Amino acid sequence: MPDGPVHLIAHFTVDDPVTYRQYEKGIFPTLQAYGGRFITYDDAVTVLEGDHAAGRTVIVEFDSEDACLAWWHSPEYAEIAQHRRDATTTHWIVIVHAPPPR
Repeated sequence: MPDGPVHLIAHFTVDDPVTYRQYEKGIFPTLQAYGGRFITYDDAVTVLEGDHAAGRTVIVEFDSEDACLAWWHSPEYAEIAQHRRDATTTHWIVIVHAPPPR
């Protein structure tokens, strides 16, 4: 796996705001435990080309892909992620690596 920071980018449509609030309340402690840093979110991104489903786009940074995947597969996140799955339609979740050193 490449070294350096990675960004987890997720895009989803919130179908059940009440259940989604439980996810919002619980995700931040799980991120902190694995060194994750919430960067930003946007409910109305500007799409320059192609189709784009309405919804929320979120960016989270981790020091490495290992840290990101440890968080993603952790029991703490698995418990809170069920609220996201129950409350949203997820369109994509990706890990973006830092550019290689030059």
